[in-house]
Amino acid sequence: MAVDAVILGLGYVGLPLAQEATRAGKKVLGFDINTGVVDALNAGRSHVDDLSDADIAEMIAGGFEATTDESRIAEAKVAVICVPTPLSEEGGPDLRAVESAVDAVARNLRPGMLVILESTTYPGTTDEVVRPKLEAGGLVAGVDFNLAFSPERIDPGNEKFGAKNTPKVVGGHTPACSDAAAAFYGAFVDTVVRARGTREAETAKLLENTYRHINIALVNEMARFCHELGIDLWDVIEAASSKPFGFQAFYPGPGVGGHCIPIDPNYLSHNVRAKLGYPFRFVELAQEINTQMPAYVVSRAQDLLNTAAKPLKGSSVLLLGVTYKPNIADQRESPAVPLARQLLAKGAVVRYHDPHVSDWRAVPDAQRVEDAASAAAEADLTILVQNHREYDLAALASGARLFFDTRGKVQPGERVHRL
Repeated sequence: MAVDAVILGLGYVGLPLAQEATRAGKKVLGFDINTGVVDALNAGRSHVDDLSDADIAEMIAGGFEATTDESRIAEAKVAVICVPTPLSEEGGPDLRAVESAVDAVARNLRPGMLVILESTTYPGTTDEVVRPKLEAGGLVAGVDFNLAFSPERIDPGNEKFGAKNTPKVVGGHTPACSDAAAAFYGAFVDTVVRARGTREAETAKLLENTYRHINIALVNEMARFCHELGIDLWDVIEAASSKPFGFQAFYPGPGVGGHCIPIDPNYLSHNVRAKLGYPFRFVELAQEINTQMPAYVVSRAQDLLNTAAKPLKGSSVLLLGVTYKPNIADQRESPAVPLARQLLAKGAVVRYHDPHVSDWRAVPDAQRVEDAASAAAEADLTILVQNHREYDLAALASGARLFFDTRGKVQPGERVHRL
């Protein structure tokens, strides 16, 4: 059976994409350089939050298989690149994984193939980095093969929107390339939105996340001065949300995590500085504010303990939830990490509870506790960092000696304080 598509990178983006394509009857091959991931998938075991082992079994029954054999890329009609793009030390995107994946496709490129990049990156990557590598063997994009960019919009843990019902933006190197990409995604995605070209599609993804980044920074800064002015920001947001037009609610927190918000806007900022020579001031200011939030939470924690006549040094602090989003195990860029490290640096005894994290390798000096309720009752201060559904927050707050809610989920009281 011919392979309809090969998905390069079987993580939180590539695997749900492979699932939907397989459900639509496409023969899908998954390619990854991680032998452990490939072996686990072929054995029916999932390694991402949004797919269960049963989901993987269903995919295998539908013809899906995973491989580390690069030569098999040549079997596919479509190659979709879904590899990570972390920040480099210089502040721009680290394209090594993308370049490696593109090189693998280039070595197996055939006339008529459609190549799509989904990895988030700076505007121009598809045309300036991907296309030359693919054309090095003599085939020409838009003539001998199709090339497009389609930004991933996977939101881990989102129970309402997934790969199928989230509109898919596509931008091709040529109109015909856009047609090919739209036809591919249209077979298993409800809505396909066409951008003018690859640069517009690349920038659309960055605009989406920059919009969130800046608005989160706005409410994070408001949280600080509202606290100083004695204003309940959570009540303010609820009141403002009653306006049926012109306002969208964003909420403060202990920092921002995941790949999209703390990282993606920096691709655009870096690109503007590198190509135009001036700063993208909104993004850089938002980054400054959001990265300061863990330190602000530590400062507030210190103040709360002081009111209880206790120094932060030597006090026991319990962190509830250390993942970057509720109800998932994903810890990428979680603000709980700098928060815990700064608490430890100031001499606090840090413990944590998270139903999704059994081994917090990022902070080995933090001790894991099994029972959140008893740990909260014993801790000098309990900080809600992430509000997992498993938590009975009202009970935890009422049983804690001192409770600091950074998510605005518990009503404030004598021993309960909100960010």
